[in-house]
Amino acid sequence: MGGENEVAPMPELHFKGKEYVFNHHLTVPHRPLVAHPDKSVSANPEDEGQQAGATDGNLIIHGDNLHALKALLPRYAGKVDCIFIDPPYNTGNESWNYNDNVNSPILREWLDGNPVNKEDMLRHDKWCCMMYPRLKLLSELLSEQGSLWMTLDDNENHRARMMLDEIFGEENFIGNVIWEKSDSPRMDAEYFSTRHDNLLVYAKFKLEVTFLRLSLSLEENQIPTHYVKQNSDGRRYYLKPLRAMGGQGETRDARPNLHYGLKAPDGTTVYPKLKDGTDGAWRWSQKKYKKEVGRIEWVEGKLGWVPYYQIFADDNDGVPPETIFYNKDVGSNRTSKREIRNILPIKTKFDTPKPVELLRKILKVATQADSLILDSFAGSGTTAHAVLSQNAKDGGNRRFILVECEDYADSLTAERIRRAINGYEFQGTIKEELLREKITWSNFSRERARRKILDQVQAIENLDSGKFDKIGKIVKDGELIVTGEKKITDKTEGLGGGFTYYTLGDPLDLDKMLTGESLPDYASIGAWLFHTATGEPLNHEGIRENDHYLGESAAFHVWLIYQPNRDFLKSRDSALTRDFADAIAEDKNKRHLVFASSRFVSNKTLSPLGVEFAPLPFALYRLEKE
Repeated sequence: MGGENEVAPMPELHFKGKEYVFNHHLTVPHRPLVAHPDKSVSANPEDEGQQAGATDGNLIIHGDNLHALKALLPRYAGKVDCIFIDPPYNTGNESWNYNDNVNSPILREWLDGNPVNKEDMLRHDKWCCMMYPRLKLLSELLSEQGSLWMTLDDNENHRARMMLDEIFGEENFIGNVIWEKSDSPRMDAEYFSTRHDNLLVYAKFKLEVTFLRLSLSLEENQIPTHYVKQNSDGRRYYLKPLRAMGGQGETRDARPNLHYGLKAPDGTTVYPKLKDGTDGAWRWSQKKYKKEVGRIEWVEGKLGWVPYYQIFADDNDGVPPETIFYNKDVGSNRTSKREIRNILPIKTKFDTPKPVELLRKILKVATQADSLILDSFAGSGTTAHAVLSQNAKDGGNRRFILVECEDYADSLTAERIRRAINGYEFQGTIKEELLREKITWSNFSRERARRKILDQVQAIENLDSGKFDKIGKIVKDGELIVTGEKKITDKTEGLGGGFTYYTLGDPLDLDKMLTGESLPDYASIGAWLFHTATGEPLNHEGIRENDHYLGESAAFHVWLIYQPNRDFLKSRDSALTRDFADAIAEDKNKRHLVFASSRFVSNKTLSPLGVEFAPLPFALYRLEKE
């Protein structure tokens, strides 16, 4: 029997193939990112001769997202502030492929059953096998203050929760946000007309996460209806009792410093009382009361004067985000389809894209002005579009990384962002609401009331038909809505910014490196070695290739004596020498880790200097035999 303080084990999700993918992310080879300037967009087109975009700016990567996430680790481990992913929902209708090269006969048999559809009895297991290693890598990329947001419907939501609990820790679950994705009911639904998707939100370390409170502005129509009062300056507010409401710890005995008398308008002294008549406590200390006395309003009731304090809608603190995102605020699937159609007037394969405003709300809640945002299931590129839009809105310098494995990564994902950056011609129909009238039985069954409504519609058609191509009339949700519709051709102003377009290079193959057949560039192998040795990302701006210096970790200065050249690696110049060790040992604030093909100095000599030697995966004697 266990002791009384023994913690019960957390429930665990089991699925076929889990034992093969549990650590599969560790076996994924490192592949360098290969830039394509011709497909990139420069943030400053006037700088001629410079490569478009920048690796420390915005990135769009075309390639398998598991390999892309592994490629990002050496530079971005622990640096991503917000991750948004919209993976396959596994409804059975997507026909997605499970194609991870896991060294398991069982999983290889599954490949014969691709694509995954409703007839595949193992489709839930395959989905979990596909997601598990990706979520593991995403957790490594997420910063200590970062959060992950994943959209799903009810097909895999419960399994995803258990995977995320296992990978991130159930204590780091923040919430399940409901997004109202549909703006109308589905009349062909057999049981329920599903109007929502889920947004699972997890933190790397929940206690380190700070979500920004949302402002309430008249311009954004966000003021809730309970802000019913208005002061002489036009500020909207509501009143809240100054007396604590009697919860545990809110009695006079528990909070004696919050039990004091206040002068009412009639000069009487009022003390806080609980509903049962016992002594209570105020919400504020006497010091805060004196400071905020201008917010106090006294209301006279049956039992005498009661103090309330004003809560303003436009306070800087705002309100915490709520767990329901309504489509009237953030858009629906219909909204997002229209957004893509306006930007790219071509037929796309996206049935359920996400609207820009949904992503913008997430950015407003979960990011700062300089945050790094990652989307490894980029699809139509909404995340990058939202980042650019929010930067334009608040002057921020957020950066994005998109990963898309499909062939449309250039023609659709990146092309949408190019147009968002540079602007695009918009051809479509604008609608202006001209009348909204509630239709009830009483106002439609009576001839006079019905005639009045019809006369209003007729008057609109007479007066406004010249301004519009069409006057539309529809009854929806018990309301008659009359709109003016006009076809236009317009130029949408660009949001600015840039990005670098990447593909994935060949894996860093140890065997080929040993023979000299495949030798990666300095930065690629340097980032890989630095991260492997230290567990930290490498800042490429600190690389001094001519000095053989990679960068500084928490424990080491890291050096790499290397050139992607067979003759150099065969030469004495590629070895760690006593002169090199003496030179770098002059900096004594940290130890020095030196990667080199060989050394001409013993460990006994290096150790007092604070220098450690790490052999590169090159066997020179094998090169010399060729």
